[in-house]
Amino acid sequence: MSLTDNCGRPLLNLRISITQRCNNRCVYCHREGEVLRANRSSEKMTVQEIVRFAKIAVELGIARIKLTGGEPLMRKDLPKIVSGITLIEGLRDLSLTTNGLLLLGMAEDLHKRGLKRVNISLPTLNTDTYHRLTGGNLQDALSGVKAAIKAGFCPVKLNMVILKDVNVSDVPAMIEYAAQNRVILQLIELDPINVGDDYYATHHRSLDEQERLLREKAVSVEQRPYMHNRLIYHLPNVTVEAVHPIENSDFCMHCTRMRITSDGKLKPCLMRNDNLTDILTPMRRGADDEELKSLFIQSNMLREPYNKSA
Repeated sequence: MSLTDNCGRPLLNLRISITQRCNNRCVYCHREGEVLRANRSSEKMTVQEIVRFAKIAVELGIARIKLTGGEPLMRKDLPKIVSGITLIEGLRDLSLTTNGLLLLGMAEDLHKRGLKRVNISLPTLNTDTYHRLTGGNLQDALSGVKAAIKAGFCPVKLNMVILKDVNVSDVPAMIEYAAQNRVILQLIELDPINVGDDYYATHHRSLDEQERLLREKAVSVEQRPYMHNRLIYHLPNVTVEAVHPIENSDFCMHCTRMRITSDGKLKPCLMRNDNLTDILTPMRRGADDEELKSLFIQSNMLREPYNKSA
Protein backbone atom coordinates (compact mmCIF):
# COMPACT_ATOMS: atom_id res chain seq x y z
CA MET A 1 0.00 0.00 0.00
CA SER A 2 1.23 3.48 -0.83
CA LEU A 3 -0.46 6.76 0.07
CA THR A 4 -0.52 9.82 -2.18
CA ASP A 5 -2.06 13.21 -1.49
CA ASN A 6 -4.40 15.24 -3.70
CA CYS A 7 -1.39 16.58 -5.59
CA GLY A 8 -0.07 13.12 -6.39
CA ARG A 9 2.83 13.33 -3.94
CA PRO A 10 3.68 10.01 -2.26
CA LEU A 11 3.87 9.80 1.53
CA LEU A 12 7.12 7.95 2.20
CA ASN A 13 8.59 9.46 5.37
CA LEU A 14 7.34 9.97 8.91
CA ARG A 15 9.14 12.23 11.39
CA ILE A 16 8.17 11.55 15.00
CA SER A 17 9.05 14.26 17.51
CA ILE A 18 9.52 12.32 20.75
CA THR A 19 10.29 15.39 22.87
CA GLN A 20 10.61 19.15 22.64
CA ARG A 21 13.16 19.29 25.46
CA CYS A 22 16.70 20.12 24.40
CA ASN A 23 20.09 20.61 26.03
CA ASN A 24 21.01 23.31 23.48
CA ARG A 25 19.23 26.58 22.73
CA CYS A 26 19.87 27.11 19.02
CA VAL A 27 18.21 30.36 18.01
CA TYR A 28 17.61 29.10 14.46
CA CYS A 29 15.87 25.83 15.42
CA HIS A 30 12.48 25.27 13.78
CA ARG A 31 11.47 22.62 16.40
CA GLU A 32 9.66 20.62 13.71
CA GLY A 33 7.20 23.49 13.42
CA GLU A 34 5.92 23.19 17.00
CA VAL A 35 5.19 26.62 18.37
CA LEU A 36 6.10 26.34 22.04
CA ARG A 37 9.23 24.97 23.64
CA ALA A 38 8.35 22.16 25.96
CA ASN A 39 9.43 20.59 29.22
CA ARG A 40 9.36 17.05 30.55
CA SER A 41 5.64 17.21 31.33
CA SER A 42 4.87 17.76 27.64
CA GLU A 43 6.27 14.38 26.62
CA LYS A 44 2.84 12.95 26.03
CA MET A 45 3.68 9.75 24.19
CA THR A 46 4.90 6.57 25.84
CA VAL A 47 7.30 4.11 24.23
CA GLN A 48 4.41 1.78 23.39
CA GLU A 49 2.39 4.58 21.78
CA ILE A 50 5.31 5.78 19.66
CA VAL A 51 6.02 2.25 18.47
CA ARG A 52 2.34 1.68 17.66
CA PHE A 53 2.20 4.87 15.59
CA ALA A 54 5.29 3.73 13.71
CA LYS A 55 3.78 0.28 13.08
CA ILE A 56 0.59 1.77 11.68
CA ALA A 57 2.60 4.08 9.43
CA VAL A 58 4.71 1.23 8.08
CA GLU A 59 1.58 -0.83 7.37
CA LEU A 60 0.36 2.13 5.28
CA GLY A 61 3.57 2.07 3.25
CA ILE A 62 5.39 4.84 5.15
CA ALA A 63 8.50 2.75 5.60
CA ARG A 64 11.07 5.40 6.52
CA ILE A 65 10.93 6.84 10.03
CA LYS A 66 13.03 9.56 11.64
CA LEU A 67 13.02 10.32 15.36
CA THR A 68 13.33 14.03 16.07
CA GLY A 69 12.83 16.63 18.78
CA GLY A 70 13.85 18.77 20.51
CA GLU A 71 16.78 16.54 21.31
CA PRO A 72 15.72 12.87 21.13
CA LEU A 73 18.66 11.74 23.27
CA MET A 74 17.11 13.63 26.21
CA ARG A 75 14.64 10.76 26.57
CA LYS A 76 16.13 8.04 28.75
CA ASP A 77 13.83 5.49 27.12
CA LEU A 78 15.11 6.21 23.59
CA PRO A 79 16.85 2.81 23.37
CA LYS A 80 13.51 1.09 24.03
CA ILE A 81 11.84 3.23 21.35
CA VAL A 82 14.51 2.27 18.83
CA SER A 83 14.29 -1.42 19.72
CA GLY A 84 10.53 -1.42 19.37
CA ILE A 85 10.44 0.31 16.00
CA THR A 86 13.25 -1.83 14.61
CA LEU A 87 11.12 -4.96 15.09
CA ILE A 88 8.34 -3.66 12.80
CA GLU A 89 8.03 -5.82 9.72
CA GLY A 90 8.39 -3.80 6.53
CA LEU A 91 10.42 -0.96 8.05
CA ARG A 92 13.06 0.18 5.58
CA ASP A 93 14.92 2.85 7.50
CA LEU A 94 15.12 4.27 11.02
CA SER A 95 17.17 7.41 11.57
CA LEU A 96 17.63 10.17 14.14
CA THR A 97 18.32 13.90 14.26
CA THR A 98 20.49 15.07 17.15
CA ASN A 99 22.88 17.77 18.30
CA GLY A 100 25.31 14.98 19.16
CA LEU A 101 26.11 16.19 22.67
CA LEU A 102 25.01 12.92 24.29
CA LEU A 103 26.00 10.53 21.51
CA LEU A 104 29.34 9.55 23.00
CA GLY A 105 27.68 7.41 25.64
CA MET A 106 24.76 6.16 23.52
CA ALA A 107 25.84 5.70 19.89
CA GLU A 108 27.04 2.11 20.10
CA ASP A 109 23.95 0.88 21.96
CA LEU A 110 21.54 2.65 19.60
CA HIS A 111 23.31 1.22 16.56
CA LYS A 112 23.16 -2.31 17.99
CA ARG A 113 19.44 -1.86 18.61
CA GLY A 114 18.83 -1.08 14.93
CA LEU A 115 19.19 2.67 14.43
CA LYS A 116 20.73 3.03 10.97
CA ARG A 117 21.58 6.70 10.40
CA VAL A 118 22.08 9.95 12.28
CA ASN A 119 21.95 13.61 11.30
CA ILE A 120 24.03 15.76 13.64
CA SER A 121 23.54 19.52 13.86
CA LEU A 122 26.91 21.23 13.56
CA PRO A 123 26.74 24.90 12.51
CA THR A 124 30.47 25.61 12.83
CA LEU A 125 33.86 24.31 13.94
CA ASN A 126 34.61 27.55 15.77
CA THR A 127 34.28 27.04 19.52
CA ASP A 128 33.10 30.57 20.32
CA THR A 129 30.64 30.70 17.43
CA TYR A 130 29.22 27.30 18.37
CA HIS A 131 28.64 28.36 21.96
CA ARG A 132 27.12 31.67 20.89
CA LEU A 133 24.69 29.92 18.52
CA THR A 134 23.76 26.92 20.63
CA GLY A 135 24.84 27.51 24.21
CA GLY A 136 26.60 24.14 24.04
CA ASN A 137 30.15 22.84 23.99
CA LEU A 138 31.65 22.20 20.55
CA GLN A 139 33.96 19.46 21.81
CA ASP A 140 30.99 17.47 23.09
CA ALA A 141 29.38 17.70 19.66
CA LEU A 142 32.59 16.63 17.90
CA SER A 143 32.93 13.71 20.30
CA GLY A 144 29.41 12.75 19.28
CA VAL A 145 30.36 12.83 15.61
CA LYS A 146 33.34 10.57 16.27
CA ALA A 147 31.18 8.20 18.33
CA ALA A 148 28.59 7.98 15.55
CA ILE A 149 31.27 7.13 12.99
CA LYS A 150 32.88 4.54 15.26
CA ALA A 151 29.52 2.93 16.04
CA GLY A 152 28.97 2.30 12.33
CA PHE A 153 26.07 4.57 11.43
CA CYS A 154 25.92 4.96 7.66
CA PRO A 155 25.72 7.58 6.58
CA VAL A 156 26.52 10.14 9.23
CA LYS A 157 25.32 13.54 8.05
CA LEU A 158 26.25 16.95 9.43
CA ASN A 159 23.53 19.60 9.28
CA MET A 160 24.97 23.09 8.88
CA VAL A 161 22.41 25.90 8.86
CA ILE A 162 23.93 28.82 6.94
CA LEU A 163 23.66 32.17 8.74
CA LYS A 164 24.67 35.43 7.12
CA ASP A 165 27.50 37.25 8.92
CA VAL A 166 27.85 34.33 11.35
CA ASN A 167 29.18 31.12 9.78
CA VAL A 168 29.27 31.51 5.99
CA SER A 169 33.05 31.78 6.06
CA ASP A 170 33.19 28.47 7.98
CA VAL A 171 31.84 26.44 5.06
CA PRO A 172 35.26 25.52 3.54
CA ALA A 173 36.47 24.23 6.91
CA MET A 174 33.27 22.21 7.32
CA ILE A 175 33.70 20.68 3.87
CA GLU A 176 37.27 19.71 4.75
CA TYR A 177 36.15 18.28 8.10
CA ALA A 178 33.46 16.22 6.37
CA ALA A 179 36.01 14.94 3.87
CA GLN A 180 38.52 13.97 6.56
CA ASN A 181 35.88 12.10 8.56
CA ARG A 182 34.09 10.59 5.55
CA VAL A 183 30.70 12.00 6.46
CA ILE A 184 28.14 13.90 4.37
CA LEU A 185 27.69 17.64 4.81
CA GLN A 186 24.26 19.21 4.40
CA LEU A 187 24.21 22.96 3.85
CA ILE A 188 20.79 24.18 4.97
CA GLU A 189 19.25 27.52 4.14
CA LEU A 190 17.70 29.25 7.16
CA ASP A 191 13.96 28.60 7.57
CA PRO A 192 11.63 31.36 8.81
CA ILE A 193 9.83 28.90 11.11
CA ASN A 194 9.98 29.75 14.80
CA VAL A 195 12.57 32.50 14.34
CA GLY A 196 11.75 36.19 14.61
CA ASP A 197 11.26 38.29 11.50
CA ASP A 198 14.24 40.47 12.38
CA TYR A 199 16.50 37.46 12.91
CA TYR A 200 15.44 35.94 9.60
CA ALA A 201 15.91 39.20 7.72
CA THR A 202 19.34 39.69 9.27
CA HIS A 203 20.74 36.18 8.93
CA HIS A 204 19.04 34.59 5.93
CA ARG A 205 21.53 33.85 3.19
CA SER A 206 20.71 32.13 -0.09
CA LEU A 207 22.70 29.01 -0.95
CA ASP A 208 23.10 30.15 -4.56
CA GLU A 209 26.71 31.25 -4.15
CA GLN A 210 27.64 28.09 -2.24
CA GLU A 211 26.05 25.95 -4.92
CA ARG A 212 27.90 27.77 -7.68
CA LEU A 213 31.20 26.96 -5.96
CA LEU A 214 30.16 23.37 -5.36
CA ARG A 215 29.14 22.94 -8.99
CA GLU A 216 32.57 24.12 -10.12
CA LYS A 217 34.27 21.48 -7.98
CA ALA A 218 31.80 18.61 -8.39
CA VAL A 219 32.66 15.43 -10.23
CA SER A 220 28.93 14.80 -10.60
CA VAL A 221 25.63 16.27 -9.43
CA GLU A 222 22.68 14.15 -8.37
CA GLN A 223 19.06 15.06 -7.66
CA ARG A 224 16.89 13.45 -4.98
CA PRO A 225 13.32 13.49 -6.36
CA TYR A 226 11.78 12.09 -3.17
CA MET A 227 13.66 14.48 -0.88
CA HIS A 228 12.42 17.91 -1.98
CA ASN A 229 14.33 17.56 -5.29
CA ARG A 230 17.50 18.66 -3.49
CA LEU A 231 20.84 18.56 -5.26
CA ILE A 232 23.76 16.42 -4.12
CA TYR A 233 27.24 17.52 -5.14
CA HIS A 234 29.80 14.75 -5.33
CA LEU A 235 33.19 16.38 -4.94
CA PRO A 236 36.39 14.34 -5.42
CA ASN A 237 36.60 13.39 -1.74
CA VAL A 238 33.31 14.44 -0.12
CA THR A 239 29.56 14.69 -0.72
CA VAL A 240 27.67 17.92 0.01
CA GLU A 241 23.89 18.32 -0.14
CA ALA A 242 22.09 21.65 -0.51
CA VAL A 243 18.79 22.03 1.33
CA HIS A 244 16.60 24.96 0.30
CA PRO A 245 13.57 25.78 2.46
CA ILE A 246 10.11 26.96 1.49
CA GLU A 247 11.28 29.81 -0.75
CA ASN A 248 12.17 27.10 -3.24
CA SER A 249 8.92 25.70 -4.68
CA ASP A 250 10.65 22.34 -5.25
CA PHE A 251 10.85 21.94 -1.47
CA CYS A 252 7.06 21.80 -1.26
CA MET A 253 6.22 20.27 -4.61
CA HIS A 254 8.41 17.24 -3.87
CA CYS A 255 7.65 16.82 -0.17
CA THR A 256 7.09 13.21 0.92
CA ARG A 257 6.83 13.79 4.67
CA MET A 258 4.35 13.84 7.48
CA ARG A 259 5.10 14.58 11.13
CA ILE A 260 3.81 13.48 14.50
CA THR A 261 4.21 16.23 17.07
CA SER A 262 5.56 15.61 20.56
CA ASP A 263 2.00 15.77 21.93
CA GLY A 264 0.61 13.19 19.51
CA LYS A 265 -0.85 15.10 16.58
CA LEU A 266 -0.44 14.37 12.88
CA LYS A 267 1.11 17.40 11.18
CA PRO A 268 0.83 17.38 7.37
CA CYS A 269 2.99 20.47 6.77
CA LEU A 270 6.02 21.87 8.54
CA MET A 271 4.80 25.42 7.89
CA ARG A 272 1.27 25.10 9.26
CA ASN A 273 -0.38 24.46 12.62
CA ASP A 274 -4.00 24.95 11.53
CA ASN A 275 -4.58 21.48 10.10
CA LEU A 276 -3.34 19.11 12.81
CA THR A 277 -5.13 15.84 13.57
CA ASP A 278 -5.11 14.50 17.13
CA ILE A 279 -4.27 10.81 16.96
CA LEU A 280 -3.09 10.24 20.52
CA THR A 281 -6.47 10.93 22.17
CA PRO A 282 -8.36 8.42 19.97
CA MET A 283 -5.65 5.83 20.64
CA ARG A 284 -6.04 6.26 24.39
CA ARG A 285 -9.81 6.03 24.07
CA GLY A 286 -9.45 2.58 22.58
CA ALA A 287 -9.36 3.19 18.82
CA ASP A 288 -8.29 0.08 16.92
CA ASP A 289 -5.63 0.07 14.23
CA GLU A 290 -8.12 0.55 11.40
CA GLU A 291 -9.51 3.70 13.01
CA LEU A 292 -6.00 5.07 13.52
CA LYS A 293 -5.10 4.24 9.93
CA SER A 294 -8.12 6.21 8.76
CA LEU A 295 -6.81 9.24 10.68
CA PHE A 296 -3.46 8.89 8.91
CA ILE A 297 -5.25 8.69 5.57
CA GLN A 298 -7.41 11.74 6.35
CA SER A 299 -4.38 13.73 7.47
CA ASN A 300 -2.51 12.74 4.32
CA MET A 301 -5.30 14.24 2.22
CA LEU A 302 -4.70 17.55 4.04
CA ARG A 303 -1.17 17.60 2.69
CA GLU A 304 -0.64 20.22 0.02
CA PRO A 305 2.33 22.29 -1.14
CA TYR A 306 2.64 25.35 1.10
CA ASN A 307 3.97 27.19 -1.94
CA LYS A 308 1.32 25.76 -4.23
CA SER A 309 0.89 29.13 -5.95
CA ALA A 310 4.65 29.51 -6.59
